[in-house]
Amino acid sequence: MFRALYRTLLGPDGTRVLTKALGRVRIPVHGALIIYAFVWGIVASANYVRQEDSDGWWVVIFLATFVPYVLLIRSPLYAWRLAALSFYFVSLLCSGEGAPAFQYWTAIPLLVAVAAFYSRPIVITATLISMGVVIASEPQAMDMALFVPIIGTVVYLVGARGRAERELEEERDAKAALEERARIAREMHDVVAHHMSMVVVRCETAPYRLKGLNEEAEQEFAEVGEAAREAIADMQRLLGVLRTNGEVAQREPQPGINRITELARPGDEAEVDVDDVPEAVGLTAYRIVQEALTNATRHAPGSKATVHVRRDGDRLDVLVRNTAGGPSRGGGSGQGLVGMRERVAVHGGTLTVKSTEDGGFLVRARIPLGDK
Repeated sequence: MFRALYRTLLGPDGTRVLTKALGRVRIPVHGALIIYAFVWGIVASANYVRQEDSDGWWVVIFLATFVPYVLLIRSPLYAWRLAALSFYFVSLLCSGEGAPAFQYWTAIPLLVAVAAFYSRPIVITATLISMGVVIASEPQAMDMALFVPIIGTVVYLVGARGRAERELEEERDAKAALEERARIAREMHDVVAHHMSMVVVRCETAPYRLKGLNEEAEQEFAEVGEAAREAIADMQRLLGVLRTNGEVAQREPQPGINRITELARPGDEAEVDVDDVPEAVGLTAYRIVQEALTNATRHAPGSKATVHVRRDGDRLDVLVRNTAGGPSRGGGSGQGLVGMRERVAVHGGTLTVKSTEDGGFLVRARIPLGDK
């Protein structure tokens, strides 16, 4: 109980639940709510100014009515806290006898937002506190106080499905991220194994290539080569752990930056202006282009794409842009963007994905080149 009370009244809230739930329509919806609050703020201020003993407190009343809705897109919980805190104070200023109508009409949407997007303990606590505030502000308004839990219960039950769907989506994204990391590790195994094999070869051939090595130096090279061979064996065992049931080990070498142009579809333009990059970076660039073109084929059939890969200072700039196409064919796992982000994050790079003004789509990855 005390934990729920703390989370409701004092706990941090960085989830931005309203932004996630509304998606692309969050800006117009929030704009409409701001207008709604602005109108009621004017009504509240005018109501106070008409009183015989009115003074400069009308500014406080306007802000107490309006500001919670400014906070709403950031956190419905923060907005509700401010509204609940000011409810009793404003009711005293406006009438001295009870809460005026405008307070109910501005407070109820905030409680609805909390009930729709937050967990049951928070909703129950916020509902009970809201009832207490209403009764404290106007003891005779028991009917209005009883209306509060009805609203909270109905909205919570309606929002339960949406919360479950969001949680399921978050779980799918997390699972997709883990699967992609395992896939990246399996692919990176070949790159690392190649470098370790070169270490083994150079250590074993050092006595023949470098004249005048003493016995201690030859022994040192032999021990380094043996350690490298053991590391390769350990990586192969690790690869077996990461491989899913029934998955067959890949024998062919991993693709690199020199094979990106092979991904271009008929009508596409692919230009690669760099060829000297670390193998791991080249593999990531290849997979980014591959996934972007696959998405273009699947979701914008008939579109044309341009691919540009170039060095930009100490980073590799990978840009894939496709035009608008026909209706999406659907299909796929829906986790392609998650995979691209995971691959770019391995190198500490950045990924930008967005729609273009002509109805197409843009994917841009900027990948640090390291100390190549």
